Amino acid sequence: LGRKLPARAWADVRRESRLLQLLGRLPLFGLGRLVTRKSWLWQHDEPCYWRLTRVRPDYTAQNLDHGKAWGVLTFKGKTESEPREIEQVMYHDWRLVPKHEEEAFTAFTPAPEDTMRTVPYPPLLRAMILAERQRNGDTSTEEPMLNLNRIRIDPWDYPENQESKRKTKGTAV
Repeated sequence: LGRKLPARAWADVRRESRLLQLLGRLPLFGLGRLVTRKSWLWQHDEPCYWRLTRVRPDYTAQNLDHGKAWGVLTFKGKTESEPREIEQVMYHDWRLVPKHEEEAFTAFTPAPEDTMRTVPYPPLLRAMILAERQRNGDTSTEEPMLNLNRIRIDPWDYPENQESKRKTKGTAV
């Protein structure tokens, strides 16, 4: 009667553990320990893990394998300041980082941030930009540079942006 998992996930479900199944076997439900997800280990080179700060198991559940957990998230080497509730505790890909590996797992020196990445414009486009400047009376001798940094646009705000643009233009008559 519940939702069924895809057939390819059945093997993982038999081998893997949900978060509360893992924590139920530890003293004090693993407070202070590090947990990570198998998918994070595959997808990211930087360390991604939760440091557990609070666990509230559901004592009415069989085997104590349900409940909620809170912790401080470190994702791609960046640690959040406040603990928050851990989402996706029911997923079957949680891993407990062994205590003797915690120090090596958390040791991470972030790569230095790149300075502004720019390149010169192609010759024809550069000539067009300089001609436009000359036409507008701009006397600056600054070389036009093309910015290569990606501008991140959250796709979920796209309809809101369109709505706000429509409101600023006014209604069509």
